[in-house]
Amino acid sequence: MMRFSTALTFIAAIAPAAAFAPIQNPINHGLIQNSHNIQQAKATQRLCAVAALVNGSSQTDANTAVKGESTIANIRLSVIEKAKTVTSACTSGTLCTTSHADGIEGAPFGSFVDFVLDDEGSPVLLMNEMSMHTMNIAAGPDDMVTLFCQFGATSSFGTTPALGQDVSRCSVTGKVEKIDSKTAEDIDALRMRYSINHAYADQVMDSPKFAFYRLVPHKLYFVGGFGVLAKWVDVEEYRDAAPDILAREAGAILSKLNKDHGDDLELTAVHLLGCTDEIELIRVTNVDRLGMDIRVTTKGKRRNKLNTDEFRIGFRIPVISVEDAKSEILKVFQEAWEKGNGYTWENDDAEPGSDIPISKIAADNLG
Repeated sequence: MMRFSTALTFIAAIAPAAAFAPIQNPINHGLIQNSHNIQQAKATQRLCAVAALVNGSSQTDANTAVKGESTIANIRLSVIEKAKTVTSACTSGTLCTTSHADGIEGAPFGSFVDFVLDDEGSPVLLMNEMSMHTMNIAAGPDDMVTLFCQFGATSSFGTTPALGQDVSRCSVTGKVEKIDSKTAEDIDALRMRYSINHAYADQVMDSPKFAFYRLVPHKLYFVGGFGVLAKWVDVEEYRDAAPDILAREAGAILSKLNKDHGDDLELTAVHLLGCTDEIELIRVTNVDRLGMDIRVTTKGKRRNKLNTDEFRIGFRIPVISVEDAKSEILKVFQEAWEKGNGYTWENDDAEPGSDIPISKIAADNLG
């Protein structure tokens, strides 16, 4: 049975000061007696959802890059938005340069680096002239470099759960240009941005040994997760795209869901996603303004083979804040609990969860 105390803990842990009124347990709080209000709320949500489908922009159209994926509209970010969200949420990554050291000339050389994005989404790095990657760039100014970043790394905004290949990542390939601090129009904004994201920057950014460098993207490659989606991203579309509104908060939400809401996720998998085999592992791999991705590994009936499926659970309407997202997630958990316990609303023949948009986005190819 769903533990609603943990659902409320979820709210308090992520944003203690947030004002939020979750749907209550129908047994303890008389939801059935107040069914008229609930039905009105559901009707309003349906109307808003229809309006979103009709008026939604191309940025929120369903992503149909995966063969066999559902065409349910407006419950997934576009690949462009996903890529911009990853680079915007990350503040560190691996920079791969071409080595010019004796004996390994031409070999790829990886370094851990911090970065921020400029207004067009180009990564900006504050680098020491004595760092090996800086020397590699200076020795081969025409060489391409690649910056790899992914959800799951520690950032100045908190710790994202280490989900390895489950989570989205992006590789940005291009040339690095040294920024002239005297002529660059955006230097003040970059200094402020770097200072906010990286506490040490104030101590070194005025040193003659350090300078800002801009990685101008020529190619971008996005991977949505293990066995789910991989695609080259158009650079111009990437520059124009906006990151998801939950980009910086998604890590904290994921961490809380996967750490404390295993029972709720299992109820959701069984009663809303239709998982009938024994569940070996379940985790949320992404949360954004349009919904969340859930990966379910089940133990098959034959030879105990493990099968892994990935599902998209859409929010009925796009959220515009972290509080909205938490509310929508709790509604999903609530309706999974209600369906599992046989509850319905008075004068409403629909089962709980029947109008939640759900799509299977990867099936049986990960086990």
